[in-house]
Amino acid sequence: MNELDPPTMIHDTFAYVLVAALALMIAATMDPHGALRQTQWFLIGFWIAALVLQLAMGWNIISLPSVEPWFWDRFRGWAENPNQVGLYCAVFTPLSLSLALSARGFGRIVAFFSCLLSLIVGRLTKSDTFLIAMTAALALLLLLRLRSWLTSPEHRSSLRFAIGLFVILAAAPLALSLTPYAVATAGDVESLAFSLTKDRGGNATKATAALRLQLWGDALDIGLNTGSVGLGPGPHLTKPNVANVNNLPLPFEAHSTLMDVFLQGGLLGVMAVCGLFATTIALVLRARLDVLAALVATLSIFSISHFILRHPIVWFALALSLILGSERTTSPQARPGT
Repeated sequence: MNELDPPTMIHDTFAYVLVAALALMIAATMDPHGALRQTQWFLIGFWIAALVLQLAMGWNIISLPSVEPWFWDRFRGWAENPNQVGLYCAVFTPLSLSLALSARGFGRIVAFFSCLLSLIVGRLTKSDTFLIAMTAALALLLLLRLRSWLTSPEHRSSLRFAIGLFVILAAAPLALSLTPYAVATAGDVESLAFSLTKDRGGNATKATAALRLQLWGDALDIGLNTGSVGLGPGPHLTKPNVANVNNLPLPFEAHSTLMDVFLQGGLLGVMAVCGLFATTIALVLRARLDVLAALVATLSIFSISHFILRHPIVWFALALSLILGSERTTSPQARPGT
């Protein structure tokens, strides 16, 4: 039987209580055009100020005791590791874009600046998951915007509708004509993709992948041995059999939302989390909230290789998506696509 670690279990218990209270408070402000929208703007304002301050620390303009903003060549600001900053940047990028598309005047400029700043800082973290999530979110957003242009009645006679229709009709023949070129340049594309990852796809990337696979396998084995009922809050994995883990804290987490939930809450917990994400993305897709759909997709991608449920910003994003999605489905006259 796997040993339990009371301090980490208490830590996770308090973290879950915090995010539950936050989600309930957000749900209590059900007016999406009142207190909830003001909260979004407050978050964006504090986020911009925090990022600017952390970047100033990173370039030695200012300094704070006991704060090291760099983990080797990866930016981590005030966080414990760069991946935490990458998660917040991945959330605030679509969150800021959503506000920018629905704002006017100076507010739109501020929201776009927040979106751009989040992208820059996220890239400085050299988080591979951030890069994958932003690429996938952009592709999904473009597809959803194209869907909105083609299916919205007010766009039927517009130039955007004609362009979108032309793109769809030309996609198949264009793909066929570019196939030989794509095959010839496949090696260059692969090199470009590796150049964007940390360590350019070298030993650091391989070591991270090996560690993740080892932890996921161990988590599955331990979870099944518990009868799929879970061991309660906290990490429950022993030291994995891979190199360069001597300095990491024990016990280990699986670094995957589904695997960690399986360890902590069993099969019932996994079903609950999957149901929450599936319901949320189905709701925002039905409400034609394209940017929020990209936001939920970003969270889904991050959940594959990170345990994200302890971060309050994750629950804020999910609650916001559920509230705005519910409001949009009951108010069809609202503006689509934001």
